[in-house]
Amino acid sequence: MLFAAGLGTRLRPLTDTLPKALVPVGGRPLLEHTLRRLIAAGATEVVVNIHHFGQQIIDYLTQHDFGIDLHISDERTALLDTGGGLRQALSLFSASDTPILIHNVDILSNADLPGFYAHQHQHDVLLMVSERETQRYLLFDDLHRMVGWTNTATGEVRSPIPHLNPADCQKLAFAGIHSVSPRIASLMSPYPKAFPIMQFYIENCDKLDIVGVTQSDLRLLDVGKQDSLLAAESFLRELENAK
Repeated sequence: MLFAAGLGTRLRPLTDTLPKALVPVGGRPLLEHTLRRLIAAGATEVVVNIHHFGQQIIDYLTQHDFGIDLHISDERTALLDTGGGLRQALSLFSASDTPILIHNVDILSNADLPGFYAHQHQHDVLLMVSERETQRYLLFDDLHRMVGWTNTATGEVRSPIPHLNPADCQKLAFAGIHSVSPRIASLMSPYPKAFPIMQFYIENCDKLDIVGVTQSDLRLLDVGKQDSLLAAESFLRELENAK
């Protein structure tokens, strides 16, 4: 699944006239860069969710043949956030028991997607994580199972596990790439129409086997704001040269 429904407010004024997914980097839109990475990793079916200027995304996908089955999860009437967006999209996949790789449209990286996805059949959820510095961390136990979340700036801790001490946990940052088993849908049913997927993971990490996966040489760029957009073209060149 490709999350492409975001408003892209941090990329204004570019996103005043086009969706974030179609913002160009090196002459090609982010959507194409990410789709081609997924296809190279072995994807044969992709669901793209849309909201902001969604018709432009539909038109782009209609005009370009990527050689795979592409489906649109339409959120133009109401933005469903990442959790609600995933829940709506689940029914669009043809194989109901096949794990689903989820990728944000604005993430560029050298992530080993096939290697990451290969672990999925053993777990309910896989999260690609890294040791990069941030204020908001996912918390993991010694077996790399997610146990909660913390904001180191405020000291806030969220976890269904009583008296969880972040000092006893490994702190890792989410990389915007994850994989889920469709069986998690049963736990999503009580949630409202729109909700963040990370909220769902945090609140259910005691019920689900949610595992963090790291890649020692991971390089990642979140192209969600103007300064990173300026660096994106050279970042892509560096990744290509490193192959």
